[in-house]
Amino acid sequence: MPASTNEQALADELSRLARIVILDQSRCQPNMPAYDYLRKNASLGCGRAPTCIQFEEGRCVVLEDACPTCLNRAKRCPGGAVRVVNLPHSLAPAVTHRFGPNSFKLHRLPVPRANQVLGLVGTNGIGKSSSLQILAGRLKPNLGRLDQPAEWDDVLAHHRGSELQGYFTRMLDHGQTAVTKLQYVDLLPEALAPLGLNVAELLAARDQRGALDAVVAQLELTPVLARRVEQLSGGELQRLALALALLQKADVYVFDEPSSYLDVAQRLRAARAIRALLSPDTSVVAVEHDLSLLDYLSDHVCLLYGVRGAYGIVAPPLGVREGINAFLSGHLPTANLRFREHALSFHAEPESNAADAARAYKPTRYPAMTKTLEGFRLRVEPGAFAPSEVIVLLGRNGTGKTTFIKMLAGLLAPDKVEGAGPRLPPLHASYKPQSVSLSGLGGGAKGGGNVQALLQRSMPDALAHPRFVNEVLTPLKVEALFDTPLQVLSGGEQQRVALALALGTPADLYLIDEPSAYLDSEQRLIAARVLKRFVQTTGKTAFVVEHDMMMATYLADRVVVYEGEPAVSAVATSPQPLQKGMNAFLKTLDVSFRRDPETHRPRINKPGSVADKEQKASGDYFYVE
Repeated sequence: MPASTNEQALADELSRLARIVILDQSRCQPNMPAYDYLRKNASLGCGRAPTCIQFEEGRCVVLEDACPTCLNRAKRCPGGAVRVVNLPHSLAPAVTHRFGPNSFKLHRLPVPRANQVLGLVGTNGIGKSSSLQILAGRLKPNLGRLDQPAEWDDVLAHHRGSELQGYFTRMLDHGQTAVTKLQYVDLLPEALAPLGLNVAELLAARDQRGALDAVVAQLELTPVLARRVEQLSGGELQRLALALALLQKADVYVFDEPSSYLDVAQRLRAARAIRALLSPDTSVVAVEHDLSLLDYLSDHVCLLYGVRGAYGIVAPPLGVREGINAFLSGHLPTANLRFREHALSFHAEPESNAADAARAYKPTRYPAMTKTLEGFRLRVEPGAFAPSEVIVLLGRNGTGKTTFIKMLAGLLAPDKVEGAGPRLPPLHASYKPQSVSLSGLGGGAKGGGNVQALLQRSMPDALAHPRFVNEVLTPLKVEALFDTPLQVLSGGEQQRVALALALGTPADLYLIDEPSAYLDSEQRLIAARVLKRFVQTTGKTAFVVEHDMMMATYLADRVVVYEGEPAVSAVATSPQPLQKGMNAFLKTLDVSFRRDPETHRPRINKPGSVADKEQKASGDYFYVE
């Protein structure tokens, strides 16, 4: 073969290895615009055999080495269903797994270590859950070989000389076992209800460590022991899933998002229960988007970076503070690599002129109120809110935060308004509920239509306003979802659309219930920044329910603290300054926070540490330099 031909073949191969073609099959089903578009372009042909765009049994594939003509056609596919992503040449030998043609590929793996919790941090769609499946033995890595998937001997040879060789050898030859706490606890009722057992019976059947009483006490499961799984709330399902994992005997414990649906106190209890598993014979790997909790839980952190939904790279482990700060800064110092253009900062946003002017207006007052629901009694102390401020509601699950939000929204009437002071004024409010569903987004029972049609129908004025687009839709990346059918939106995508809908509705008061649910760590801070800036620039007021302490402290100008016994009775205090309210709230949890000097993010002090003892002795449970 002539030298020029060899050089061209090498160039073609390097070009193929340096890019991947990603096709989102959920957006490319029969009768969807993307499917019809690619079917039409496939029929045009390109002179190659086989053609670059292929269809088999209703499924489309775009060849990795597609010709420039077909590649350009595919990139114009409606709904962003096709992406061509450039990949560093150096990653080609480091492929751990690929899920199929036009799909995500994972490079490298984290390494669990005995007697340590290894935390994984990164955005959604970057390979964290895939890494957990491989480490738990639920997914055999194919080393990127789609035609002839790798066997375990190939996997061992691929990792020869590394810690992963020893890890997989123990798993294959020495009976190393792994237990996984599943990510989506909503699926538990479907899986466990057919067994016909209550919570106590389910836990007893899994108790291999003889730790039933201790785990039930740690996770506060006593009140639900007699219930069946289909009767449990989201937080109760999460604690049940945690307990089922904690009770089993294993060498490796894998926890995928253990804090979802839990309040701050329950998150800390869960973290302590997970760390209690550690021994010289056991290790723990955890994925967690609440960075304060991840910091508290982990001994080391592995950062995952890359391109969401296209490829992910697992970086070597770092110290907890160093790893989380690297994620926030978007820069990996050990590799001198920048994986995000902008740092995620916790420095306060400068107030706008509109915010300054709004504070001159007289604050709106609300009276003392009481409300009783299903045996639970909430008493709200009188308070007031001003334009351009965010008030965060802090409290345990079951203490009435959502009830108060609904009273402000006019969805619930108070049983009693106390005193001769002001009555609850008529408020023009916009409400984002705690649970976001397709019907709640206006998609109907089957979620018909796409995101753009929904926004155009629900908030046409905001959608046409350049400032709203630039300050809300663009940072939340809602524009990228315009052509996406509502029925295929993920939980995080639904949350972002719901937040945009709430902020795009004209109102004086914005009531936002748990905006961080289903969002990854990066999206949480972006959403908080969008909400904070929106309130400041429009002169409106927001009440926010939030359990992620990073997001809560970033958002809050003032806080309402809920005190009492969950599901029995509680009192909502008047809004108070952030530090005073946080001190009161954290004192009830017996936990102290400090600020990281580099990023200003809140960090939980280890129990009994010097900082923990000093802050508690001085009463500064929430320390701000």
